[in-house]
This record gives sequence, structure tokens and C-alpha cells, in this order.
Amino acid sequence: MFTAMLQDGPFAVGDTPPFAHPFSREAKEWSRAIREDQLMKTKYRAIRNQIFDFLGVSTFDEILSLIYDKELREKTTTSAYRLLGNMFGIQGNIEVIDRHLQDYARTADDVMNSLRAKVLAPYSSHIETTNEIETMHDPVGLLLVFFDERFHRKARFEAKRKLVLMNLAGSIDQRERETHIEQKFADFLSFLNEFVWSPSLKIGDLEICYLYSRHNAEDFSCTDVSVLSEEEALKITPVRGEKLTLAKRRRFNDQGCEIPTYVTIRKKPPAAKVLKLLRKNEKNPATAVDDELGLMAVLNSVSDVKRFLRHLTKSAVRADSFMTLEDISDTLTRGEYGGSATGSSAKTPMLKFFARLGGMRVEFIIHTNRSYLNYIYQRDVAHDEYEVKRIFDTGVAEFLFPSDIYHLNMEKIRSIQLARFRKQIEEY
Repeated sequence: MFTAMLQDGPFAVGDTPPFAHPFSREAKEWSRAIREDQLMKTKYRAIRNQIFDFLGVSTFDEILSLIYDKELREKTTTSAYRLLGNMFGIQGNIEVIDRHLQDYARTADDVMNSLRAKVLAPYSSHIETTNEIETMHDPVGLLLVFFDERFHRKARFEAKRKLVLMNLAGSIDQRERETHIEQKFADFLSFLNEFVWSPSLKIGDLEICYLYSRHNAEDFSCTDVSVLSEEEALKITPVRGEKLTLAKRRRFNDQGCEIPTYVTIRKKPPAAKVLKLLRKNEKNPATAVDDELGLMAVLNSVSDVKRFLRHLTKSAVRADSFMTLEDISDTLTRGEYGGSATGSSAKTPMLKFFARLGGMRVEFIIHTNRSYLNYIYQRDVAHDEYEVKRIFDTGVAEFLFPSDIYHLNMEKIRSIQLARFRKQIEEY
């Protein structure tokens, strides 16, 4: 599937669709280019056969009939929908399958829009998807665009790209239905509200405070932080090297003591999962996306962190479930974070682990106030910078926006965007 996306591979999008005569000069040059790469030839045959099976044809020339014969194309679409429904385990008629495919197309568009909104925001107009492709959700129609000479090269590439992203979205949806992730997320929230957070506050009642911090001029790491009330924060006007960061905090009760903590809970959206599969060069969400459910907590001190961990395990027992902590990485007090993700920094201090409880596996990231501020502000550590690095350094940017089609220098853009985010962090 990823092989089909490569602009230096057998399915590269050229100025014209791939209908060259088998004995033409173009066909001979194409064959010569992959002659010595046996794996590439095997992948080409597999993808070619998938295209033929999906469209119900046996040669590329037969595809032309589908492009110009509306009745034949409708019959092919009905057959293709049934094939996709069975492949992704979708129960229901054609209308049900169509709704799922619309969701997959929406996820594919969300991937593009998320990059346009942040990491590649200044280049949004350069990478905007062609209108005709963005409004399409029918996989047969998208595949036929790739072979349709009426469409510009960029539009034909975007149709192929959307198909690849929709395929990943389908795999993710199938995985979520198999693992009942929606129900698990609801169960996790119920566990937190019933057993973890203090009953002295109503569900959703958050205490507003601000973290007032000073930062090192060399790397913008946090040197000092204090917690201010909303009234105290209104009297403060941060100058250069200072930050005023909002934190809406909950509380948990440990041995009669109410301890505040800022918490953000997330269920990774489908578009984020698709990007993670691309970054890891994986097609299987079961192996690549292990952090579907997650919680990040920020506490005042390391001692509060330890109390929070103990409170979590006790709360799980009260919920009639044992809790085990897996893949623990603790760099809050010493050492460096050994993150394996491309673009991540070894300077990132945090306590990270997976908690298994109640049939769920939840990723926990725990910070102190200082480490949290470093996580969002420090040079070479800040999450905004990490987002840029992991999109460019994993090759995803070039993969989705090849330079021969979009005419963008991704290495230059990487440097520009890192400088831009750094300026935003330190000046505002």
C-alpha cells in the first residue's frame, strides 16, 4: 500500500495515466527501472492484482470502459462496496457500508486539514487538496481518477493518497469496533469520576489557577514556578522570560488530604492514529497504536506524584480490579527519557507508564509543574517542536507532499517551522 504512494516507485503519478503500450519506449524504460528489484516487482504485481480484483477487470485498458461508462461503473461500485464491507467486517447493507466509507474519507481529509492547521499552516494554500478530490468518498471513483487523463497530475496523486489514507482509516475503525474502544473510554471516565477524583467537587467542576514561571535565557527551561489564584494572576503582566500558564485542576483525596492536579484525558482521534501509522510505516493499528486511551496529570511536587500513583492503585482495588503498571519510564527526578519515537528529546522529564485495569490498557504521563512547563516551553523539548520534527524527520511530510508535485523544500520548511514555533513560545 505504501509502495503505491512512492513517486520513485512503479505507481508514480506522471503527467499522463499509465496506459503506455507494452512495447513502447515508456514501458521499456519503466520495466528497466524495476528490473533488478525483485521485492519491488513482487509488490507491484500484488498491488496491480488488487486493482484488477477490486474493479473486476483483467487489464489496464479495461479501466477506460469504467471511466466513460456510467452504468458499468455503478455496477462495479456496488460490487466493490460489498468487497470492502466484508474486508473491514462491516455488518449491514450498501447504505451502511457507504456511511462507513464516508467516515473513512472524512478521516483522510482530517489528516490533511490537521497538518494545514498547525505544522504546515503557512503553506496551507500550497498543499490544499483539489476540490473534486476532497468531496469524493467513493473508492472506485477515487481509483478511476488515477487513470483519468482529464484530471491534473496533482489531483490524480491526491486521489491515490486519499485511497491509502482511507484504507488506514478502515483498519483503525475495524480495530476500534473489535476492541470496543468507545465503551472502554466511557468506562475509564466513569472509573475516574467514581473512584479517583474527590467527591467534594462535582463532576466537571474545575478549580482555575495559573502557573507563574521564569525561564532560563539559554534553553528556556523552567527555573522557578509558583501557583497563583485567578485573582493573583490578574495582577501579573509577564515580561520576556516569564510565562503565565492556565491550569484547571481537579482534586483527589489521599488520607484526608485534598491534593490538586491538572488532568487532561484523551482518546486519540482516527486522524491522529492514521498519522501515527504513517510515522511508524505500519499498516496494523494493533501493533503501532498502543496509546488509544491516555491521561496526563500535572502535580505540584514529586511527593504528590507518588501519592497519586498509590491513590490510583488503591482506587482500582476499590473498583474491584487489580492494577498493574507496565513499561515504566521515570525521569522526573533523574536520568534521561529514552524515548524511541523519531523527533522526541532525551531531555524530556516525565513519569510514563501503561496501567492495565478493568479490561483496559491506559497510557499515563505524569508531570510536576516544572517538568510540565518544560514539556510545553523548553527548547528541543517543547511538544510543538516535537510535532514538527516527527512529521518531517519520519518522512511523512515528503510522503504526503512529494516535492515533484508540490514543489516544496521540506528540509527548508522544517527549519522555518521550528523557528516559528520557538518564536511563538518565547514571545507570547
